[in-house]
Amino acid sequence: MDTRVTPHATIAARLDHLDWLEAEAIHILREVAGQCGNPVLLFSGGKDSVCLLRLAEKAFRPGRFPFPLLHVDTGHNYPEVTAFRDKRAAELGERLIVRAVADSIARGTVVLKTSNESRNKHQSVTLLEAIAEFAFDACIGGARRDEEKARAKERVFSFRDDFGQWDPKNQRPELWDLYNARIHPGENIRAFPISNWTELDVWQYIAREGLELPSIYFAHSRPVVRRNGALVPVTALTPPRDGEPVEQLSVRFRTVGDITCTAPVESAADKVEKIIAETAVTTLTERGATRLDDQTSEASMEQRKKEGYF
Repeated sequence: MDTRVTPHATIAARLDHLDWLEAEAIHILREVAGQCGNPVLLFSGGKDSVCLLRLAEKAFRPGRFPFPLLHVDTGHNYPEVTAFRDKRAAELGERLIVRAVADSIARGTVVLKTSNESRNKHQSVTLLEAIAEFAFDACIGGARRDEEKARAKERVFSFRDDFGQWDPKNQRPELWDLYNARIHPGENIRAFPISNWTELDVWQYIAREGLELPSIYFAHSRPVVRRNGALVPVTALTPPRDGEPVEQLSVRFRTVGDITCTAPVESAADKVEKIIAETAVTTLTERGATRLDDQTSEASMEQRKKEGYF
């Protein structure tokens, strides 16, 4: 019996789980670039999209990315995050396209029920308008299956019809990691290279790669109120309600998005290593703990995805 170890087996034995996840994500990015004629990478400045940028660097450098970057801006984003978005895109020398929900409101394609309504769910309209404007046939994003139960149903290559809609019961098989990006004009693909990553994987990758992030991901002092089991930041968009006491707490954000629906968590973790330790023992998903709009059936993720949300 031959017990010799082949060079391939020796190399495989040296790879840890982050190496495997990274290799899979790079393969997916290259599949998008190879199969699609006009893709785009969604970049908000958040931690998941920061990881996507590093993966794109490893997939395509020293050349330019074979796609621009796109951010759908609600106009109610945390300024630390949008400033970081612009800074990171400039450092990479890549084209950043920003399309605003405010412009959709001005065109009348988005109609708010009230002036202070959350704009988060209305990003779907602005995204679909941007896809039509630039004729993108694939949008690459940082959604992960561990975030939320609707996202757990998603394929790596998620087909959207010519209305931008997703049908969870009509998805393409991906046997042996074979991806099918074939579409008709007007249809598009949403591609998720880090589908199989967890929140802990993301933070471990950030630590390994030494990636810079917006400051609000780390513990800082911020005025908040306690509302429906969540900490709501006190801002001009989210003022305290009558009778709500304002507390000054040490908090950090696990996910970043529209101010009106993104809540921080109480934390003293001011370094990546401390965040990894907290993440390893948490029992709440990041969206379940911090996304206020995911806590109502009206704004369920699955319904929004069917309507074109990323």
